[in-house]
Amino acid sequence: MTTVKAYASPSATEDLVATTIERREVGPHDVLIDIKFAGICHSDIHTVRGDWGPQQYPLVPGHEIAGIVTEVGAEVTKHKVGDRVGVGCMVNSCRECVNCQKGEEQYCLKGNTGTYGAVDRDGTITQGGYSTHVVVTEDFVVTIPEGIDLDVAAPLLCAGITTYSPLRHWGAGPGKNVAVVGLGGLGHMAVKLAHAMGAEVTVLSQSLKKQEDGLKLGADHYFATSDENTFSELAGSFDLIINTVSASIDISSYLGLLKLDGALVNVGAPAEPLPVNAFALIGGRRSFAGSMIGGIRETQEMLNFCAEHGLGAEIEVIPAEKINDAYERVLASDVRYRFVIDTATF
Repeated sequence: MTTVKAYASPSATEDLVATTIERREVGPHDVLIDIKFAGICHSDIHTVRGDWGPQQYPLVPGHEIAGIVTEVGAEVTKHKVGDRVGVGCMVNSCRECVNCQKGEEQYCLKGNTGTYGAVDRDGTITQGGYSTHVVVTEDFVVTIPEGIDLDVAAPLLCAGITTYSPLRHWGAGPGKNVAVVGLGGLGHMAVKLAHAMGAEVTVLSQSLKKQEDGLKLGADHYFATSDENTFSELAGSFDLIINTVSASIDISSYLGLLKLDGALVNVGAPAEPLPVNAFALIGGRRSFAGSMIGGIRETQEMLNFCAEHGLGAEIEVIPAEKINDAYERVLASDVRYRFVIDTATF
């Protein structure tokens, strides 16, 4: 076991604090990563505060990890010392079920192993990226292309793949009208990616205060959902709506914005149920769906796409002592658009 520096949550109600944790020794198929940057995701806050169920503490969150390989196991073939790599929301799966065999490890029928707060194969609880080093099996480590800096790459491991996957699956591209609900950590990447794929992109946000940003990021149109005219003006306009917000919204109203056979896809995960009026679905053969991150193969595809198109997250790099302040700012929507921790400050 190796002792490394980290920031952990002692309980659901306390601030994160500096600590040390143990990482397993590098096994035959493992990669040791010197973490350079770790993104802060809204999921980190939900998890450590117990919004999505009880946790075992202390817990080190973080599943947007970018760093450099410093050691590899004897049988590793996919990565070598010095490689620029990333780790996203999962660090293992059963590898055997039909979904894993399809490269959709995030939907592992036995449950994927989350990067933090999950039971690892050795029975320990996984600890995430708010740390200086992590040991991960090579199959769940992706390569960060040279065209992307590590700091702006870190959020792509969650925010990037979470929005890229549904955009690809539901066919965003030329001739398609795509709406993005919310312009936050997920939403700003959805706008960038949908624009790069060639779709016509509209942002639907509570207000127009981020309109200038939205248009710079690649949106063609920007509407305030607080304006009651928006829902009548845009009725039947979109082939696809990506809902990125983690708060409860009136799903039936948004379904009315879809064209025939359109889909509203939820990638935000509010703690409360989202009621749906069946007639809002039936009336236009519309779909209300969900999507969760992406498989390892698709995550690599997303990183390659971002490098090809010069895309990265819009970030604010912070030292470790600002993590708790950053959490409060995320909850207040006071970040444009992703906090990234410089792990050299641990």
